[in-house]
Amino acid sequence: MTPSPPAPTPAPGRRRLPDAPVLAVGLTHGVLVWPGGEVEDLRPGPAAGRRLKNLTPILCHRQMAARRLKVDPFPAHDLLELFAFVHPARFAAPTPRGLARALALPLPPDDDLGEQALSLVEATRTLLDSLIALPPAAHREALGCLWPPAWAGWSWAGPVGAALGAPDEVPHSSALTRGLRIWERLPEVGEHAPPPPPGAHPVPPEAAADRLADLLGPDAESRPQQVAYAEAACHAFAPRDREDEPRVLLAEAGTGVGKTLGYIAPASLWAEANQGAVWISTYTRNLQRQLDGELDRLCPDPVEKARRVVVRKGRENYLCLLNLEEAVRRLPMSPQSALGLTLIARWARASRDGDMVAGDLPGWLIPLLGGRPLMELADRRGECIHAACPHYNRCLVERAVRRARRADLVVANHALVLVQAALGGLDGEAPPRRYVFDEGHHLFAAADSAFAAHLSGQETAELRRWLRGAEADTTRSRARGLKRRAEDLMVAADGADHGPAADALAQALAAARVLPGPGWGARLAGDAPDGATEHFLTLVRRQVYARAPNADSPHDLECETTPPIPGLIAAATELAAGLDGLIAPLTALVRLLRRTLAQQPGETPREDPGTAPWESPREPPEAALRQRLEALIRSLERRALMPLQAWRDMLAALSAPQPARFVDWMAVNRLEGRDIDVGLHRHWLDPTEPLAREVLTPAHGVLITSATLRDGSGDPQADWAAAEARTGIPHLPAAVTGAPDGPTGTVRRAALASPFDYPERTRVIVVTDVRKDDLDQVAAAYRALFLAADGGGLGLFTAISRLRGVHARLTAPLEAAGLTLYAQHVDALDPATLVDIFRAEERACLLGTDALRDGVDVPGNALRLVVFDRVPWPRPDILHKARRAALPEAAQRRAHDDMITRLRLKQAFGRLIRRHDDRGVFVLLDPMMPSRLFGAFPEGVTPERLSLAEATRLTSDFLAP
Repeated sequence: MTPSPPAPTPAPGRRRLPDAPVLAVGLTHGVLVWPGGEVEDLRPGPAAGRRLKNLTPILCHRQMAARRLKVDPFPAHDLLELFAFVHPARFAAPTPRGLARALALPLPPDDDLGEQALSLVEATRTLLDSLIALPPAAHREALGCLWPPAWAGWSWAGPVGAALGAPDEVPHSSALTRGLRIWERLPEVGEHAPPPPPGAHPVPPEAAADRLADLLGPDAESRPQQVAYAEAACHAFAPRDREDEPRVLLAEAGTGVGKTLGYIAPASLWAEANQGAVWISTYTRNLQRQLDGELDRLCPDPVEKARRVVVRKGRENYLCLLNLEEAVRRLPMSPQSALGLTLIARWARASRDGDMVAGDLPGWLIPLLGGRPLMELADRRGECIHAACPHYNRCLVERAVRRARRADLVVANHALVLVQAALGGLDGEAPPRRYVFDEGHHLFAAADSAFAAHLSGQETAELRRWLRGAEADTTRSRARGLKRRAEDLMVAADGADHGPAADALAQALAAARVLPGPGWGARLAGDAPDGATEHFLTLVRRQVYARAPNADSPHDLECETTPPIPGLIAAATELAAGLDGLIAPLTALVRLLRRTLAQQPGETPREDPGTAPWESPREPPEAALRQRLEALIRSLERRALMPLQAWRDMLAALSAPQPARFVDWMAVNRLEGRDIDVGLHRHWLDPTEPLAREVLTPAHGVLITSATLRDGSGDPQADWAAAEARTGIPHLPAAVTGAPDGPTGTVRRAALASPFDYPERTRVIVVTDVRKDDLDQVAAAYRALFLAADGGGLGLFTAISRLRGVHARLTAPLEAAGLTLYAQHVDALDPATLVDIFRAEERACLLGTDALRDGVDVPGNALRLVVFDRVPWPRPDILHKARRAALPEAAQRRAHDDMITRLRLKQAFGRLIRRHDDRGVFVLLDPMMPSRLFGAFPEGVTPERLSLAEATRLTSDFLAP
């Protein structure tokens, strides 16, 4: 091959600002500031679109600007793109004030768009100066990454090129993408010998208290509740005395107790003493990120932390290097992807672990660059080829998996832990022995999702694609299908190109045609199914539309499975036979692969003393073959055989009495009035039954903790019983529950009250004169309360449609008062980014739904008012109806609804006070709020029933400085 010409030598860098105006956009208008100082006002509408079409202004977040100005997307110098190029893997709130804060610049006023525009000019100067000052190695890397977006016409290419001293000519085509080939520059990570089983040494309570003191430091305030919590948590780290009888602690720790460090103290001591890992699981990504930050106290040295602490998520969260390589290879044919691939490559080189979802990749970046195509750089379809991948020993997922095997603390999430348990293990390893489930009040919901089954169009079509590969859209990356991913393993199994394993694979791929092919959605909507699965789903759709009470609703529709419409049982029988025809060859293939695996020699990789503790040389070929066989067997069992068997059982239940342990129903899933899926669904009547069997019982010790673990019914014993029922404790074999704080029993309870003075620091108001079904009145109430608090308001809604309706009515009056309004499901930002923006401002307001009700931590004056649009009763769907009906008495059924509602109110109220000096008001805009729900609020806090005018005055007076 002819060698590529050498890269031109860079010239000295210089700052060159774009010759363009600067645009700042508020809720109801925008401001253009020209280089000469001229200021131009822009009002939303077509005229603004025409004005901006050829200006290419400097701005922050072009999507939000276009949405607020009600115009189509327009060319722009988006400073977020420049920030992501200059500072990869670093976060900045995507607002002018957020950029100024991230760059240590003076903050512009939040109510002066002109000053915000000028701050963007200063941010531009600062970012370009940072490029000029890059050290040589970083300069070479940045310069190499500039060429693809420059070739594609990136608006910042000229200023960035000037700052880097780039030559005018773009490199030879063969070198165009060299800077994006990060897989060639990442360090290798290999396998280690399996670690020995962990010990069983207990953690003495006094040792936990000492470790807690070390974590807090000598200047920390005294918190007796936190010490008591850490000492109580030691029960979950005591050795068990009998098989299948784990040590379990249910611990409710009120906000402010400091439960995170309280359980890190004994968990870290147990891991050190026993050479084993403690898995700390959270429900929300937000808390997972917070917990990772808290662990800096345990490991302030980043190198030590990389060895001892690992953040684990599902494989679909991580950048796949093979996907990236294939996308880079296609770049000459798709220049529109150049900027996205460049910024992802820049981020991946700087990233701690390659997590694309709520890791160190800014949440605003993927939507800003086009969304779905970039997210598909992760392995979101389960098509990993494991050891056959040329990047296997640099793989970001494998790095996390292998480091977790040798870590002290693994920070995971409920979804990963429970799904892996449902599938029979964590990446082929033995399940962990010690768990901490933070946000334990969500275990029921997490188990409900993890152990469910869905025979739907999307699920069945995705399995066909996983087996057969792309059949219509052949340009999609990685759509290779099972044959291309495993054809060389067929040779290993058969010893030739053709044999029993290859025949079984061929039979399975032919049988997979029973599943829906490309275009299934249109065929179902047109009542023109192709094949047994589509025929069955067409009848399911027909039954749902015939029996759903609101078939013209834009929201999801559902109906019960009985009685079936004519033809449904026959279609189910036909589909079951088709699934059996797929299960048989897949089962035979797994059996043949297991036989091949048993014949492979095992080999332990040798340690290299020159590598880091989590790195080792490439595995020998025999080890790589074993790994691939094991991975393929696991994939076939988990990705194909387990769901196929579940679907087979669900079809059988249609013609027989429904199993008492399950709830089956039919549904059409809709998005803004458009059908997106249809199917038959199955959930456990009590999902804590498999939770206890698959996760809790095999463990040696489990801590389940939350600030809202118990109900507030007024009956302490009933509240504890409800907490145990929703976390699977009654299903533990031979578990003996001790009294609260008692010394006996394998399962214990602990309750630590919040140190906050809620009666003094909070007010709870039920507004009595607002009709909750009149959005004009609801919006007027939000407006009055937000203005009374002068911002700092979190508005919570029980439905997206209500949120959007109120948002449209609030923008003008809030902006007129100098307040900024952000909203989930309206702004082009993910919830975590919205919370980050809200946290950084004191005069902003934020509207959201469930994602903002739970797990949001906004301490200080930025959040001083929470307004809930109505009582958050459970949605009366078929699943809730079945679980309610399973309770034997009417009083229990009412209490069940009340318990769910009180826990939701507890969570919403818990957003309000996060520090001892916080002050806040909680308002419910529902005059029908029953007093029996008042137990959701802390002891001593008595809700007041007031008119809106009275509530507004109280809010203003209480929150006054």
